[in-house]
Parts: sequence; C-alpha cells; structure tokens
Amino acid sequence: MMEMHLTTPKRVALVTGGSRGIGKAICIKMASLGIDVVVNYKSNEKAALEVVDTISQTGIKALAIEADVSESSSVDRMFTRITDEWGKLDILVNNAGIINDSLLLRMSEDTWKDVINTNLNGTFYCSKAAMKSMVRNRWGRIINIVSVIGIEGNIGQANYAASKGAIISFSKSIAKEVASRNITVNAVAPGYIETDIVNSVSKEVKDIILSRIAQKRLGSAEEVASLVGFLASDEAGYITGEVIRIDGGIEL
Repeated sequence: MMEMHLTTPKRVALVTGGSRGIGKAICIKMASLGIDVVVNYKSNEKAALEVVDTISQTGIKALAIEADVSESSSVDRMFTRITDEWGKLDILVNNAGIINDSLLLRMSEDTWKDVINTNLNGTFYCSKAAMKSMVRNRWGRIINIVSVIGIEGNIGQANYAASKGAIISFSKSIAKEVASRNITVNAVAPGYIETDIVNSVSKEVKDIILSRIAQKRLGSAEEVASLVGFLASDEAGYITGEVIRIDGGIEL
C-alpha cells in the first residue's frame, strides 16, 4: 500500500493498547506517516517506552500514557494529558482489548464483565472523549479494532464475540452521527494475526487454524497497521461505517 504522509496540518493519533502486537505496529505506522503518536498502555511501561523511543528516533513526537480504558476516570485523565500536550486529537485507534475464554455454562460473571468493560466500554469512553476535539475541528478518524469473531462467533468466546460485535454496531451508529463533521468511523476485523497469543498455542491448534485460512498463513501486525494507516488518511475520507475484514480468507 502506498505511503500517505499526513504532515499538513500536523495530526495527532492515540492508539490504545499501543505497547505491543497490533497496537505497536499501528503506532509505528502512524509515525511513518508523519503523525504524532500517543502510546497508551495499562501496565507494561517498559514496552510502551520502547515504542516511544523507536518513534522518537524518526523525529516524530511520541508520548506514552498509562490508562485503564475500562475506567472512565482513567480515560479522562489520559485525554486531559493529551489536551495539555497537543490541544487536540485527530485520530483514535481503539485497539486495547482482552480475552478470557470460557464456555458459557462455566463463564463467571466477572469473566463476562472484564471483557465487556475493557473491550466495549473502553471503546465507548475513548470515542466519546475523542469526539469532542474532532467535532470542534471538523475532522477526525475513529478506527476500531474488532475481530472476525465479532462477525462469525466462536465456541468458548461468547463474551469476546459479544464485545466485538457490539463495537461493530457502535461504529456504524456513531459514523452516522458525525459524518457531516468530516469524521469517519470504521472497524477493522483481523483474523488470526501472528501475535504472542497466537504463537503460544500448540502446533496442533496452529495447524487447525492454518487449515481454515485460504492463504495458509497467519497475517502480520504490520498488514493490519497498513490498513489502519489508510483509513486514517485523507484518501479514505469517503469510507465510513464500514467493517473491513483482514483475515486471509478465513472460514470459521
């Protein structure tokens, strides 16, 4: 995908869960497009600072901010810090998310709530906070990282599927609310991507996964980041309310 440098005007992006995996790749992609980056993390400060250092070496401004997106007060503090530093936010990538798998009959209330609070409520808190700046400036991009599981469902992942499916509907709804303000809202639905979680499964499980993918390989975090980078650009200004799968042709 061609490089799209967003240097005029200077833009600022927040990537939640930006210290590793897909989030880290998105942070680095944003910086490559000339965008200042806020690397949000919950607990791994060392990893977040390493991402900041990698970006800073390119001459782009980056800042690591600790915040638990499942708590509205924590999100408010993060956005206060962003406003103090830049005075605005142009691009929000809601990437932070957790899994806690269990068959429904064995799923505890806490297991359900933890996933919903982080994945769904976190997207709500961050999107609402970001939208204030975007509406004022009449330009913005909200990109929600969902999953093919939110479209197709999966055994043992009712909580995760419900959270991601809800974010898809949320994205479509708020896209209609802010379209007239030159703000787009889209969802990116990765399939199986080569991350620490996927790499930790057994060879047998990985073989089953690969057998379901038409391309017979896992996707890379960088491939997801390239799609996110495009959706953040001016070139994607007429795309909103969409769910774009990036899954190598998977059959669940």
